[in-house]
Amino acid sequence: MPTNVKMTLAERRKYLLRMRLRYVQSGREEQTRLLDEMEEVTELHRKSLIRLMKDEPVRQPRQRQRGRTYNHEVDDAIRVVAESLDYICAQRLTPGLLATAKLLAQHNELTVCDQLLEKLGQISVSSVKRILGRIGQDERRLPRRGPERALQVMREIPAGRIPWDMQEPGHCEVDLVHHGGPSSTGEYIHTLQWIDVATGWSERVAVLGRSALVMEAAFRRIVARQPFVVVELHPDNGSEFLNHHLLNYFKEAVRGARLSRSRPWHKDDNRFVEQKNQSLVRAYLGYDRLDSVAQTLAANRLYDKMWLYYNLFQPVLRISEKTLISVDGQRPHVKRHYDTAQTPFDRLCATAAVLPEKREQLERLRDQVNPRRLRKEVYDLIDQVLTLPPANGPQDVHETLDALAEPFRLEMSRPAKAAQRADG
Repeated sequence: MPTNVKMTLAERRKYLLRMRLRYVQSGREEQTRLLDEMEEVTELHRKSLIRLMKDEPVRQPRQRQRGRTYNHEVDDAIRVVAESLDYICAQRLTPGLLATAKLLAQHNELTVCDQLLEKLGQISVSSVKRILGRIGQDERRLPRRGPERALQVMREIPAGRIPWDMQEPGHCEVDLVHHGGPSSTGEYIHTLQWIDVATGWSERVAVLGRSALVMEAAFRRIVARQPFVVVELHPDNGSEFLNHHLLNYFKEAVRGARLSRSRPWHKDDNRFVEQKNQSLVRAYLGYDRLDSVAQTLAANRLYDKMWLYYNLFQPVLRISEKTLISVDGQRPHVKRHYDTAQTPFDRLCATAAVLPEKREQLERLRDQVNPRRLRKEVYDLIDQVLTLPPANGPQDVHETLDALAEPFRLEMSRPAKAAQRADG
């Protein structure tokens, strides 16, 4: 510890309490020596130390209470910003508080002045935490095969996990969330989730069933929307990922990307996407059974809104350091240190991985979107998905495939149409 660091009041009081036990049991010469030591450690006046040694050192209450630094206007602004970002914690909310307040003011969701913006720019995480605990948060929020053939595919793919301190965007964990409810019989909806380890960029697509056809369509939709180059795909050992059909697709469509997989019986190898399965899928759609085409289409409309909300507006924390700590001979434990909260898009822009045209497009999109209204649209779509009736009879999976491919097919068809007009 640096020698110029001063003791806090609590540390000084604990120290004096310990020294008082020795002081009252010592003789005159020993008390003189102890006073010299306490004077050097606490930097208190000798007469003050003698007075404190007579009675147990008790901190005196403040005679006059300190006035409020942040008034009700700051409380109201933090309430609006916190609601717009779905009541994330103070550590994630504070770094982007000023920028989000300015953006909401542009959309007439918040009235600001120079004095308010100055306070929002200098407020600490502790103050924001106290304000969030004081204001009401009554609005709802997120809390959050054949054996030989399968083994042959798995032998071609190396097992391991992506390091937690990966700095290069493009290393993505992939997982599938089942929405079968209490029964896994028949066809039902699955959510394919894709998380970039370095930036926290997330993608979700709802598919009906787990056939190679729908899985390929979901991967095509995600890859076409990525603003950065895919370097590595890291799924678990599920047969929906490790099959010859998808392996050929990855080699042809995602060229240059390598494929890795989790080690068997090591669920924490996909720890980043497993965490988001709870906070970004289960917290929205729960554990009920979803098994119709209408529910699949509605879920994808919801995930499109979430794509905007969580990648452009929701700050995320990232582990910056891990320290192994052992106290009094107890079993060592890992203490995690986190960096300043940033949105996945801001983390991506801090690297050279984002394509320039994609960056400009996303920046314009972020400036045009009202995050408060976007959050309301997300919750409206949640209600819509959960209120749709379940499947009544067989469902046509091709209807969901057409919906997944439609945005990209339109983009692909423009040059063809222009060529046709030129030929005509």
